Amino acid sequence: MTYGIVALAHALGEREDVAEAAPRYTEDLERVGDWGYQGFHRAADEVGLTDLAVSAGAAALAKANLTADQVDLLVLAIPDLAEHLYWDAAAACQAALGATRAEAVLVNQACSGGVVAFDLLAGRFATHPDYRVALLVTASRVCETYKNRMESDTSIASDGAVAAVAVRDQEACRWLVTETITDGRYARFARLPGGGTARPFSADHPDPGVLASPFDRMQDHFGRDVRTMLDYARRIQSNTREVIDRACKRAQVDFGEVRYVLHLNENAKALQAFARNLGVDLERTNAELAVEHGHLGTADQLFALEELLAAGRLSPGDLVALTSTGTGMHWACTLLRV
Repeated sequence: MTYGIVALAHALGEREDVAEAAPRYTEDLERVGDWGYQGFHRAADEVGLTDLAVSAGAAALAKANLTADQVDLLVLAIPDLAEHLYWDAAAACQAALGATRAEAVLVNQACSGGVVAFDLLAGRFATHPDYRVALLVTASRVCETYKNRMESDTSIASDGAVAAVAVRDQEACRWLVTETITDGRYARFARLPGGGTARPFSADHPDPGVLASPFDRMQDHFGRDVRTMLDYARRIQSNTREVIDRACKRAQVDFGEVRYVLHLNENAKALQAFARNLGVDLERTNAELAVEHGHLGTADQLFALEELLAAGRLSPGDLVALTSTGTGMHWACTLLRV
């Protein structure tokens, strides 16, 4: 069983200049400047995650010359929150698109969800021989009440969605394998203080708080144990390489054949370290796009893939690795043959 991507499309928030916008989000302008970002995308207040997802999905289907009622499977991958609690955002997208025949599945594995979801598509195609068309939508919309775009992580968070139309037995942009490593010891590393069943909304706790900075979260998780901090930092790098090596081994390809490695839209220094760790030139990553658009949550890799294809920088037969690290922790790699 195999499938390929026949169309990609995106819907982004309005682009803002980092230097102009930064004082609204942080007092540490030097730190943000060192990250190297030039722009990011912020959706209008009235635009929700599913609005972006539906716009991208509809555009991708139009590019593929398909209608919504031809979709058999819709997968929505998000990094954190959608518009409502007790609500299935994937089903909401299915209804808004008019994909009434489609099974709808929500993936919520932090920023790794967009890469991991390729395996879900493969599984559904394998177990449902009648499924022909799948729509994978990756979307992120920051809730600024709970998360600061420029302080809650080591990247600048952007709003946007990218959709991919996948069709059974298509050879173009063909899925080869997906591999994932999970280490649940770090599951509580990034979470809101309240809002769940452990500390529900109440008169004493009317809101769940704000996602703390990476430094504060490290202190909370590891305390003063420098050795475990260093072990965590090493695992970030080693598991990234390990998951790529596993994917290449299963696909029976050599890593040296990979034309591009498309990772999270992390800051410039982080992506430089990522490239060094893998032993690849920075130009073979998404670094150039990352600093212009910011971190689009689950959508970074598909956005980079769409841009490279549109620019003619990929040729038939090229091998592309989509890689991700997501809180939880998850490391993932999907290999595609263009």
